[in-house]
Amino acid sequence: MNAWLLAAAVLAVGGIGPCLLLGLSGGPRRRLAGLNLAAVVTSVVLLLLAQGYGRPSYTDLALDLAVLAPAGTLVFTRFLAGRER
Repeated sequence: MNAWLLAAAVLAVGGIGPCLLLGLSGGPRRRLAGLNLAAVVTSVVLLLLAQGYGRPSYTDLALDLAVLAPAGTLVFTRFLAGRER
């Protein structure tokens, strides 16, 4: 186990917990923030795993997630805005 894999493990365990807490409790805005934060943490974990294992395909997956996650957030925000009117 190298430092990259150790950092990925620590971030996965310590970073996903608060995201789940936000995503499973509170109002819709708070859950949306948890979803957005989980996408960021997952992207960083995938980048750390790519460095740790030396596999560039994991980097592609992390960058795809980093591009598509904000679009999903915008879609959910649009739905939330329609409910409040």
